[in-house]
Amino acid sequence: MGPDLADGFLETGLVTPQRMRVIDANAIALGVTELQLMESAGRSLAEHVLSTLPDRVLILCGRGNNGGDGMVAARHLCRQVRTDVCYLDEGKRSGACEHQFAALMHARGHLLPFRNRDDLKALESVFARADVIVDCLIGTGAGGTIHEPLKTCIAMANATDARIIAADIPTPGIRSDAIIAFHRAKVAGSTVVDIGIPVEAECFTGPGELILLPPRRKTAHKGVGGHVLIIGGGPYQGAPYLAGLGALRAGADIVRIASPVFEPIPDLIYERLEGKMIGPEHTERLIALAEKADVVVCGNGLGTESHDVVTAIAPHCKKAVFDADALRLPLPKAKRETIYSPHAGEFARITGVTLQEDTIGKAHAAEKSGLPGTVILKGYIDIITDGKQVRFNRTGDPAMTVGGTGDVLAGIAGALLCQLPAFDAACLAAYVNGRAGEAAVACSGGGLLASDLVDRIPQVLFGKRPGKGGSGHGA
Repeated sequence: MGPDLADGFLETGLVTPQRMRVIDANAIALGVTELQLMESAGRSLAEHVLSTLPDRVLILCGRGNNGGDGMVAARHLCRQVRTDVCYLDEGKRSGACEHQFAALMHARGHLLPFRNRDDLKALESVFARADVIVDCLIGTGAGGTIHEPLKTCIAMANATDARIIAADIPTPGIRSDAIIAFHRAKVAGSTVVDIGIPVEAECFTGPGELILLPPRRKTAHKGVGGHVLIIGGGPYQGAPYLAGLGALRAGADIVRIASPVFEPIPDLIYERLEGKMIGPEHTERLIALAEKADVVVCGNGLGTESHDVVTAIAPHCKKAVFDADALRLPLPKAKRETIYSPHAGEFARITGVTLQEDTIGKAHAAEKSGLPGTVILKGYIDIITDGKQVRFNRTGDPAMTVGGTGDVLAGIAGALLCQLPAFDAACLAAYVNGRAGEAAVACSGGGLLASDLVDRIPQVLFGKRPGKGGSGHGA
């Protein structure tokens, strides 16, 4: 399936450093090790340097994976040309960079450590004699102000007549005559080299998506994780509560359930709506609640008779996830960002398009649907699209066909939408929901309950996350 997806859905153009870290982590999860990626990057860098026919090369290496790329390049270059490696010898190196440094110590490169400006000034003649200087100081980890001694290192490189080649992204302030980008360009004007990342690392969600979620700061206060309002219930009493628990377990701080049906769950705040179903008499109150919430999740267990209320509330929602019975025409839309999470039947109901059986056909239909938001098209393989980009998710288990797992997904998406853009929130929600289902099935062996997913969400979402590393793009 992977090669076919590459034909129509592989990303093109510039890639952000954050997205590249996601792709790196997904590639590692698919079996390509961090060191393999770094070796490919460094060797490609060395080949480009050699194509300029230098007599003497100076490689500037930082402590991160970009520095590790430079050390790999030095190991290959020093067999054919005089290679000096000027490296920052202060602070802790990344694990992969330390590995490459240990290997480089047994090669023919000339190792020149620096810790301060004076160390660098003593190397002025080395800088002056270089034909090519390779910038591997920071890479995609660049951000903020450049401090000493890197500031002096950059100035000394700029003062030479050498050709400066940047690895992946030029260090801020350095002059660059060429940029060798690994896998995809991060800045315009780059020459891209392939380092062996599988196409599925980009097309499919993976553990790399976990990098997108910002960590909770120690100084965080109640509410920083987001305030989610769930509107639903009446005909189906459990659905809004499954969504609410999904939202709580996915990091929302405050979750309110506005419903005619009460379930005694102390972690959820219940907003009682009189009667047996949500009707016009509740509209004013629901609008007031929606305006206070960061995200509204609407439709779970709602039934077919409340859609006028949904469409009246929608314009007052900052952000929203519309699921289940809210997926009707006229289609509701929030002020800022909207996620729709239909299955195939609901998709046909709101678009008039009957989906094909094959995943690629479904993906094209979802991408071209014109729906005014991000779509999670649920299925054996979930399809996530905002009309511009498409991602696939294959986590999950056949046992998740049980009712309620989609409600949990909607709640997860609602919580993540408090923290992330809609497309990223949708991709991560689909991945986490599927992984939680897999973990639940692994424990039970079958007979899955949708509520079984809820307690598995935190471990998937907040457990061990991928590091920043990968193919040399991290700081």
